[in-house]
Amino acid sequence: MATNLRRMRHDREMTQEELADRAGLSARYIGAIERADVSASVTVLGQIAEALSVEPAKLVTRSR
Repeated sequence: MATNLRRMRHDREMTQEELADRAGLSARYIGAIERADVSASVTVLGQIAEALSVEPAKLVTRSR
């Protein structure tokens, strides 16, 4: 998830702060998820997916 999240956020030219604001989370938490320091719950996964306008599965599906 960490790699997909970072790539999708960069593709949308969003900062961690912007994503955090849209998802209702802290920028620190977004950073921790991107570094794979923490695992996101299903609820948080949904919040992030909604903020990025993607299906939650896109965040957890291995990129090829």
